[in-house]
Amino acid sequence: EHDTMFLSDISIKRPVFATMMMVALVVFGAVGYTRLAVDEYPDVSYPVISVSVSYPGASPEVMEREVTRPIEQALNTVDGLKEITSTSSEGSSSVRLNFNLGVDPVRMQPEISVKVSRIRRQLPRDINDPTIMRFDPNDSPVMSVSLGSSTRSLREVSDLADQVLRLRIESVPGVGGVNITGAATRQIRVELDPVNMRAFGISPDQVMAALQRENQDVPAGRLVKGDGERLVRITGRLTDPTAFRDVVVQVRSGTPIRVRDIGRVVDTVAEKRSVSLLRNVPTVSIDVLKISGANTVEVVERVNEVIAEIERTLPEDLTLTVVRDNAKHIREALADVELTILLGAVLTISIIYLFLNSWRSTVITGLTLPVSIISAFFIMWAFSFTLNTMTLMALSLAIGLLIDDAIVVRENIVRHLAMGKDHHRAAKDGTDEIGLAVLSTSLAVVAVFIPVAFMGGMIGKMFYQFGVTVAFAVLVSLFVSFTLDPMLSSIWHDPEAGENDAEARKHAGPI
Repeated sequence: EHDTMFLSDISIKRPVFATMMMVALVVFGAVGYTRLAVDEYPDVSYPVISVSVSYPGASPEVMEREVTRPIEQALNTVDGLKEITSTSSEGSSSVRLNFNLGVDPVRMQPEISVKVSRIRRQLPRDINDPTIMRFDPNDSPVMSVSLGSSTRSLREVSDLADQVLRLRIESVPGVGGVNITGAATRQIRVELDPVNMRAFGISPDQVMAALQRENQDVPAGRLVKGDGERLVRITGRLTDPTAFRDVVVQVRSGTPIRVRDIGRVVDTVAEKRSVSLLRNVPTVSIDVLKISGANTVEVVERVNEVIAEIERTLPEDLTLTVVRDNAKHIREALADVELTILLGAVLTISIIYLFLNSWRSTVITGLTLPVSIISAFFIMWAFSFTLNTMTLMALSLAIGLLIDDAIVVRENIVRHLAMGKDHHRAAKDGTDEIGLAVLSTSLAVVAVFIPVAFMGGMIGKMFYQFGVTVAFAVLVSLFVSFTLDPMLSSIWHDPEAGENDAEARKHAGPI
């Protein structure tokens, strides 16, 4: 029996050592707390990698037959794959690979790249190269920013959003992609007149070929002169939209037929397929998607920093507004749980005061709470958990469990004092007497919560953090009630208890 109680004996003999142990626990916990990331729930998203290919102008059926199916077949054999889904739409194909929980998508990416490049030859020649990304296109954006202007045209604003904002935000760690909606992009339109075309006997294909032929830069080899050489390029890129009018489509018996003879050239804005309004004013909206597994709050904070930087350099008439921010409601949810923890602690401590009826006992037992909860943050950091609804729920649930060992130990010490023993003796005997019982009740609690941490599947992933946090907090509270409690009880004299002893002795008469 005395072996189990060596902790309390050491603490009573060496109060400074006991105090230092407590301080160390609190310091570790506080450091852990400052480094904890914040999230709404433990991260249980399936790791996703998506392979997308664009092939302008191809119908969904062609995409499915020529692009999507070969890619699916090539990637079917990847290790740790849970399911593979795909969508083929006009001009684009996207294949989603869902991996099992716990697979690291960063490790899988190179393997997928290799498999895709192996079948590149089987795919149509003129597709744009496949892009392989580590985020789930079906994920909802974690934040939306809108860019508007009081004086500029929507086209100018769109160019800014695309060339400045998109690039800056995409370079933020944890951002998986940026979607821009409501943008107006520049487009040079050649509107052909069917009557004139028929008269000249020219088809739209010939016009397309001519525009392509006339609008390109071609390297034309080297020119050697003496001991130097120069590169020769024929620059045929049209810089001015009006120049498209003079492009020659065909030469008939010495007379060139130009684009302006069979149609007109308009410098305009591409047909809009999406619109974004803020207080009924057209704006460009930028949705930020995160990589699966990245921490929402961290990503949003980083993006906010970048946005603040950009805002300082923007012209006066442009306004950047954060329209939606998912981190906000995560913070609010956590603030609620933190309030619950606080209320729980206050109620627990007031109930102790009510029953033990001595503020001294209340302080001695009440100290268990902060020490256990703060040091639980250390284990959360060591296991790389986050501050989320599950871990905080674990702490709020544990408050009741944390303090009961301390109450039992303290109450028994007070009973021994009432028998007339001095403080050291009472602290030692009181703890020794019920040490084993307290130990076994705490271990029973731990035994209940540890299995919770090892359930399978998604639910298990959710409750893993919960179980480990509760179990650790309970173990710390057990440690505290064997070290801090007896130590404080032995040092801190309880005048009421002392007076009671004196009264008792007086009534007992000479011993």
